[in-house]
Amino acid sequence: MEIKLNNTNVILTGANSGIGFATAELLLESGAKCILHYNNNSSGVDKLKKQYPKQVKIFQADFNNLNQTIDFFNFSVQELEKIDVLINNAGTSIMNDISLDDKTWIDNWEKIMNINLLSSSLLIKKSLPHFIANQSGRIINIASRAAFRGDTKDYLAYAASKAGMVAIIRSVARNFGKEGIKAFSIAPGFTRTAMAQKSIDKYGEDFVVKDIALTELTEPKDIAPIIALICSGGFDHGTGSNIDINAGSYVR
Repeated sequence: MEIKLNNTNVILTGANSGIGFATAELLLESGAKCILHYNNNSSGVDKLKKQYPKQVKIFQADFNNLNQTIDFFNFSVQELEKIDVLINNAGTSIMNDISLDDKTWIDNWEKIMNINLLSSSLLIKKSLPHFIANQSGRIINIASRAAFRGDTKDYLAYAASKAGMVAIIRSVARNFGKEGIKAFSIAPGFTRTAMAQKSIDKYGEDFVVKDIALTELTEPKDIAPIIALICSGGFDHGTGSNIDINAGSYVR
């Protein structure tokens, strides 16, 4: 099914690589205008800016700094005037074993929560009045399988942050649907991204593949079409739901 997103304005966090880059690429191919966020490396978003100069604006922000998160939102409103879709994809997955000293463990926990949960929730908070004024808007949180089945002992904070991303989506969907706002979460399983490479390096690819029902790891391009469908309005009556894309590694 070909999806057309002309006249659709999207703000997308964590767009430089992985799921964010694949999503941005598909949305732009479909005609959307996008504000693309990145943190350190801009090679991916620079490529998209060069390829789609009239459809792309880019913005750097460290979401561990919530003032920068607000700056990103304000820039997005200024550039687009009307936002149709907010996609919270930016995240981090710091290994944070309980053997660490308390201060380091707490510092890591706070950083994970700031980047994964608090910044995405803040962007939702900032977006809601905008969407209410327009009586239209879609919010998509990229969560994780870990929100439902848990994760390894190194990633307790990561799993907790992703569970929070799912919970806020359900609350927004239930409370703001009559205002024209739809909200969704997507829970990928292990996906071949730079972030996931840390686990591959530690546990080995065979360990990861053994955990799924299919023969190949999920790729970012396998997730992007579902996000594009939601952006198009083709899944509006699924508001409040979570979509599992985990290669059969966690079936509910």
